[in-house]
Amino acid sequence: MKKNPNIPPHDSSYIKAYEDVQLLKHDILRPVRMELEVLKPELYMKYFKIDETIVCFGSARVREEKEAKKRLAEAKANLAKNPKNKHLQNRVKEAQGLLRLSKYYEEARKFSQIVIKKAGKRFAIVTGGGPGLMEAANRGAYETKGRSIGFNITLPHEQHPNPYLSPNMAFLFHYFAVRKLHLVMRSKAVVVFPGGFGTFDEMFEILTLVKTGKKQDLPIILVGREFWNSVFNLEALTSYGVISQEEAEACTFVETAEEAWEKIAKFYHLKK
Repeated sequence: MKKNPNIPPHDSSYIKAYEDVQLLKHDILRPVRMELEVLKPELYMKYFKIDETIVCFGSARVREEKEAKKRLAEAKANLAKNPKNKHLQNRVKEAQGLLRLSKYYEEARKFSQIVIKKAGKRFAIVTGGGPGLMEAANRGAYETKGRSIGFNITLPHEQHPNPYLSPNMAFLFHYFAVRKLHLVMRSKAVVVFPGGFGTFDEMFEILTLVKTGKKQDLPIILVGREFWNSVFNLEALTSYGVISQEEAEACTFVETAEEAWEKIAKFYHLKK
């Protein structure tokens, strides 16, 4: 008789269900695990009275300029030892690109500092909790004694929460969908710094929710005009008719932290 994979071993039957980790890991319990991921952060948000957030998205790969220069030098040194190696050539190109973007680490850090200084405790800064531009945004809030929240996720390559999260404000998720739920549900503004697949996924999720009426209208600000104009061609999308001109205007392009805050302050009639 074929063993049913959804039936736990008999020797665990006498463990209380809510204490049975082996039981919780079964496929049939996936809805329960997802519900727990929804409820745990919600309890903390309620306890700490966090109702309004500003969410910052951006690449985990973009580091401070000093670190970016160091990584480029290392990549060039490795390539010099084997100049025909395609893999090493690609690493140099990537390091060069990330050095160009390194200025946005300081902009993300500065943006969060401005938010806390201008709005006090009204907004908490929320990121995906990882390194790079997420770290920078959390760092700015942490340094100005604001509330700094990270919603991290388990990945094939281990990712640790950055060190600039407020006590009991670092959360770990398994499900991307539940993580994005918490990133979005309290957000009053979304600030998107340069990034890759993950950043695009999060940005398009927000745009879709707003344009389908699932999320209230809010500022969606893209920081880094050269980057975004080169990788996100809104004019092309409108020319094909797949989005309207009004939908294209949902995003605001800026270059600096100060500009980003000005757009948010204007939207909510706050002091700039």
